[in-house]
Amino acid sequence: MEIPRDVTVLALLGFAPCAIAFCRIDDPRTWWSIVVSAFVSLAGFHITKRVIPLLKVYTLRRGLFGKDINKRGTEAGEKQIPEALGLAPGIVFLVCIILFQQLHYYDAASVLHRIGNGGGQKIFRKQPITEAWLVDYNAALATICFMLFLGFADDVLDIPWRVKLLLPSLASLPLLVAYSGGTSIVIPKPLRSVAGLPDLLNLGPIYQLYMVMLTIFSTNSINILAGVNGLEAGQTFIIACAVLCHNLTELARLGFDQAAVRDGHLFSAYLMLPLAMTTLGLLVFNWYPSQVFVGDTFTYFAGMSIAVAGILGHQGTC
Repeated sequence: MEIPRDVTVLALLGFAPCAIAFCRIDDPRTWWSIVVSAFVSLAGFHITKRVIPLLKVYTLRRGLFGKDINKRGTEAGEKQIPEALGLAPGIVFLVCIILFQQLHYYDAASVLHRIGNGGGQKIFRKQPITEAWLVDYNAALATICFMLFLGFADDVLDIPWRVKLLLPSLASLPLLVAYSGGTSIVIPKPLRSVAGLPDLLNLGPIYQLYMVMLTIFSTNSINILAGVNGLEAGQTFIIACAVLCHNLTELARLGFDQAAVRDGHLFSAYLMLPLAMTTLGLLVFNWYPSQVFVGDTFTYFAGMSIAVAGILGHQGTC
């Protein structure tokens, strides 16, 4: 399907600042890791575009469709539009981050060097990956996968709102169990003098409660604005690009002696790149006039992905 002009403009505006920040990164290992993630994410964009038309057929066959109430009284308002198509970018996103986890074991520069030399180097050079990184990455995978499942269950079963508020709490359990980061938050400078607070405030166990509340807020903040063609996917793409631009800007600024902070921003970038690209693939079909509805499947999955990037990326915490 041809990409709408407005979606192309949105993509250029979203990725242009990220590209500028990326060009300022000096660390070769960081640079190549992001390049590999970008290629995997680009593949995710094209796969999402191909999967959605196939999935539309099955959702319509099972009666998962709705009508656009904002076009009521017109011919477009009577058209059956397939719902829960957020399942397509959600599955592709999970495949992308699983594939990248496997590729991340190997040094990207050595792989490209072997390809350039016609396979002369027999063994790919591996790069060290800490156990803590793997635990965080797999916890992120489990949490997002859990939320994707619960969102699709909501689309199929039409779960009441009082129950919907609890769904992110259940999905955040792998995140809470695996979290081993700091529990201190950075106090904004204006509040330090006014409230007499220190630069760093240790919340202790309250921080885990804050994590749960953040997942509830993130998922429902995407979901609450649903109803306008392209709004859920559009705001997700913009937020993902903004977070990614922040990650790349900080990576360009950080020194080699700040490995912990650098790894946090890399972790977040590894999630935001495929999220932005798969969401862009969904926007091709969800842009006005929408051919598909994303459903709670997408809003919950997208909100949880953003929350996980902020929490496990340790942004604003120490």
